[in-house]
Amino acid sequence: MRGLHLIPANVNVSFIPKHVIFFGFSVALIIASIALFLVKGLNFGIDFQGGILIEVRTEKAANISDMRGKLGELGLGEVALQEFGAPTDVLIRIQRQEGGEAAQQVAVEKVKATLGEKVNYRRTEFVGPKVSEELFLDGVLAVSLAILAILIYIWFRFEWQFGMGAVVALTHDVFSTIGIFALMGFEFNLSTVAAILTIAGYSINDTVVVYDRVRENLRKYKKMPLGELLNNSINQTLSRTVMTSVTTLLALLALYFLGGAVIRDFSFAMIWGVLIGTYSSICLAVPLLLYLNVNRSGLMVDDDKGEEAAAEQAP
Repeated sequence: MRGLHLIPANVNVSFIPKHVIFFGFSVALIIASIALFLVKGLNFGIDFQGGILIEVRTEKAANISDMRGKLGELGLGEVALQEFGAPTDVLIRIQRQEGGEAAQQVAVEKVKATLGEKVNYRRTEFVGPKVSEELFLDGVLAVSLAILAILIYIWFRFEWQFGMGAVVALTHDVFSTIGIFALMGFEFNLSTVAAILTIAGYSINDTVVVYDRVRENLRKYKKMPLGELLNNSINQTLSRTVMTSVTTLLALLALYFLGGAVIRDFSFAMIWGVLIGTYSSICLAVPLLLYLNVNRSGLMVDDDKGEEAAAEQAP
């Protein structure tokens, strides 16, 4: 019984000959993302702006949609609700109010008056601008350290040229994700940072698969032009890459449409990340090796077999 193949096994798409087009598109995407970030900015959530956190417990399973509708009518700005552990526990996040501590207290009283006395208020906290700034810097540090760690891993796993190609592709993914959030105006919070880290992991997984085939082919085809070898490597792993991306997207689309408002922005970031990560692994990370002076001699095996014998072993 043959398995499902979204891409034919003998596909031969000309990726490398069109790499200049891909590079041009990616440069334009990064410039547009930076421009959107500088001009329009990000819609920072409570985590990065500061605000009010209220943890409540209801007698029965909380009707979050009803609570969200009531609190949304209070004119307090951004109000986010999510289940917090048990179905009866709800975490309410309200954006920081103008007017200092007194304004925050007024907002809390409005929430209590709206939800009534049947709700048990277990915790009320105020997230100040200093804490929010620390959370933002920690998020930036987490993403930067993740990219650095990936660079070191790829460097030791392959060669430094491969590491540079992977980091350029990852940086492209991060900038484009920030740009799409600035364009769409979606909330940018700690969940989005977690999504970016997940995107980095997903993207590097695809990149490593293709890089591994590139290294294998460099050992087999010692005289094949580098451009042709890279293009063959992409096509040989294309079926696996597309299948992985499609199955991941099916799960993420279900989360986006059925998971509710709480994880919708996170799901959107992941969907975009899968798409842009797949693109960058194929159209950026591998073509960049053309310009990084890959040391083919360091990857070659010492044998006397000809390329014809190696071709017979190739899938």
